[in-house]
Amino acid sequence: MSFDIICFDCDSTLSAIEGIDELAERAGCGAEMAALTNAAMNGEVALEAVYAKRLDLIKPDREAIDRVADLYIEKMVQGVEEVFQQLHSQGKQVHIISGGLKQAILPLAEKLNVAADHVHAVEVLFASNGDYLEFNQQSPLARNGGKAEVCAQLNQAGLKLAIVGDGNTDMEAKQAGAYCIGFGGVVARDIVREQADVFVDSPDLQAVLEYLL
Repeated sequence: MSFDIICFDCDSTLSAIEGIDELAERAGCGAEMAALTNAAMNGEVALEAVYAKRLDLIKPDREAIDRVADLYIEKMVQGVEEVFQQLHSQGKQVHIISGGLKQAILPLAEKLNVAADHVHAVEVLFASNGDYLEFNQQSPLARNGGKAEVCAQLNQAGLKLAIVGDGNTDMEAKQAGAYCIGFGGVVARDIVREQADVFVDSPDLQAVLEYLL
């Protein structure tokens, strides 16, 4: 099967970190945050029930976001650059769809030659001094079903679309007709293994290429 539009989650898929957990660690509430993130990614609680709570606890400033941006690149999953080179060379439309923070993901996207308007994530608003103000509460990606909404918007022409990710929120893209590839190379979740059209255990992201091309 060959897909025209290929979407990737970011955290625990393109990079081995969970950005929100790294921010929490820095803010001194790491254990509590990791538990919330895990519950949301395992489908145990609604994403919207934890999203605002997580950011209100952390209040990430611009400097903290820049640090996570560096970590995303530093902790890139094996094979990511090769996967993106291959997809670009074949003229595929490639997007990153993440419930993470857009400003932290953009440098990784740039490294992978993904245009900024192909990065769909939650924007953070800062004060003029760089302090955290709030996040874009209108973003569909701060709630369950958001990835399905974004996939539907991207695929109004009814092309073949696939999404690769590690979490329950990625599998929800099936609602928009996406072919869901579960990636367990960083975190293997039972709910994703059960719901994915295909599940990949390899720590190297290149293992997904045989299902995409």
